[in-house]
Amino acid sequence: MSAVVAPTLIFGWGNPSRGDDALGPLFIDHFEALVTKHPEWGEVDFLTDFQLQVEHALDLQGRSRVLFVDASIKTPAPCQLEAIVARKDSSFTTHAMSPQSVMQVYTDIEDHAPPPCWLLSIRGERFELGEALGIAAQANLVAALTLAAGWMDAA
Repeated sequence: MSAVVAPTLIFGWGNPSRGDDALGPLFIDHFEALVTKHPEWGEVDFLTDFQLQVEHALDLQGRSRVLFVDASIKTPAPCQLEAIVARKDSSFTTHAMSPQSVMQVYTDIEDHAPPPCWLLSIRGERFELGEALGIAAQANLVAALTLAAGWMDAA
């Protein structure tokens, strides 16, 4: 990768047209504004997309740490933050991949482990096309922003 990259990457994904699935991109919008108020956190790059794909493995190059952010109906409210490791799973052969599978692609192409990665899952309940972000999801987003700020402080 020829461009200089920030040591921290925060990558949120989801479809803004599908209700609570917008939580990943909305998190990026809000957290990007928060980072500008915290120069002690250092340089941070932000990335959003509708879904994770094999090409996103290249976005891990040159990073010291990565935070993946997504909405999840399976996550207990309000959100959950967990360290994750590279792993080939069933998403490896689909058009939408898990963060762990993206990390495995990185390992395969770089021939070494990816940077430390975490997954911040934000509880969502409404994912139908055309729905607005739910009230519960809005509250869960606020909790996720607070949790991520603590993650940044701990670095």
